[in-house]
Amino acid sequence: MNKRILIPFVLLIVLIPLKIGAQNQISTQSIAGSWFGKLNLSGVTLRIVFNLTMAGNDSLAATLDSPDQGAKGIKIGPVKIENENIKISAPTLLGEYNGTFRNDTLIDGTWKQAGNSWPLSLTKLKKEFTLNRPQEPKPPFPYLSEDVKFRNEKANIQLAGTLTFPKGNGPFPAAIMITGSGAQNRNEELMGHKPFLIIADYLTRNGIAVLRVDDRGVGQSEAGSVSPTTLDFATDVQAAFDFLRTRGNINPKFIGLIGHSEGGLIAPIEASANHDIAFIISLSGTGVPGEQILYRQTWDINKASGMKEAELKSSEKMAREMYAVLKKEPDNKKATEEMSAILQRTLARQKSSPEDVKKALDQFPVSAATLTSSWFRKFLVLNPADYWKKVTCPVLALNGEKDLQVAYDVNLPAIKKALSSGGNKKVTARSFPDLNHLYQHCKTGLISEYGEIEETFSPEVLKIMSDWIHGL
Repeated sequence: MNKRILIPFVLLIVLIPLKIGAQNQISTQSIAGSWFGKLNLSGVTLRIVFNLTMAGNDSLAATLDSPDQGAKGIKIGPVKIENENIKISAPTLLGEYNGTFRNDTLIDGTWKQAGNSWPLSLTKLKKEFTLNRPQEPKPPFPYLSEDVKFRNEKANIQLAGTLTFPKGNGPFPAAIMITGSGAQNRNEELMGHKPFLIIADYLTRNGIAVLRVDDRGVGQSEAGSVSPTTLDFATDVQAAFDFLRTRGNINPKFIGLIGHSEGGLIAPIEASANHDIAFIISLSGTGVPGEQILYRQTWDINKASGMKEAELKSSEKMAREMYAVLKKEPDNKKATEEMSAILQRTLARQKSSPEDVKKALDQFPVSAATLTSSWFRKFLVLNPADYWKKVTCPVLALNGEKDLQVAYDVNLPAIKKALSSGGNKKVTARSFPDLNHLYQHCKTGLISEYGEIEETFSPEVLKIMSDWIHGL
């Protein structure tokens, strides 16, 4: 889903002295500045900025920015320069950059991290790099905003978020925002975008209160003592619903849910048990079991990235074998051993080199830890139809047709079918030809586009959501 993207940087801070000897041909003055490059990681493009600033007569201080991850000013180092070559170490990131100056404004090199390496050319910027996010709202706002905290008594944790509401006494209709899979903050921030902030701002300007919440263990929300699953996250939504009903300016009979990606699965789970939920807006919500989602997602992303059909089929075969292990073997250690053997057999069929086999097997325990997690095991077997068919409130189900993470042609029909089987006729389903998983107008739908697209969320969809709620 939208948040389980490989993020290669461990965001920790270290001290960075840099010394350049007088014998070097490159001067500190010519090096000082911001150097920009792009890392291409299996369909994901991350923009990287190395900032080198003077810290003395013959020394520089260095920091690293990862704009698409919302990371800025990560201290790195040390840095060494020998003739035309530069080496920037980042020990807490398990990383290192090695490059060669081609001229005053270009470095060709390689970023190495945790046993992997990627080409990374750097271009010197004329001014500081900034992300352009024209939709991000700026104060003053024509509504009120309040940071709030409430408890999920069932999980024994405190959750934190932001409640925005129109001026006046109300009571106002309200929506609870539910993020997709993985740990995200209340704005569902990803690659410099804050889609939940955009949605909350638009809806509140149009008379609808919005509660957006930090996920467990993110921001000001407590993590709790257990490894949560999708079902556990539904109890967080129930806690948010109970909290809103205590607010005098919120209409207790008009509180609905807006879920994105996995949040579009959590919403019907909650609404199937709580018939006081007034409405659901599903943004790329799932309608088929998690296992089917993963097969289609992997196929679509890899195909759009240029993978050949034989490789696509081999990848899916391996995934099917590994998921079969997860469904029958509850012991994580045994499951990891069996999946490792499957990986080894797959690499043998592909006639991979001994070096590549060793590297893949050495790195597999990291992937296996995710595959054997409580969340992944549960997501794999959850069938959204079991919950959609019990939802009685009005539903607006939306999808982008260039969504490569939750395919519209599979999931929208499945959602409609499940709702219909339960007798719910208050259903509106729409797809949008040029929108991706984040509801950005795009060209390919690949994750690599997300950060580079300036639009955060389609204005057309924002209006549709607001008009639909007001029409209930």
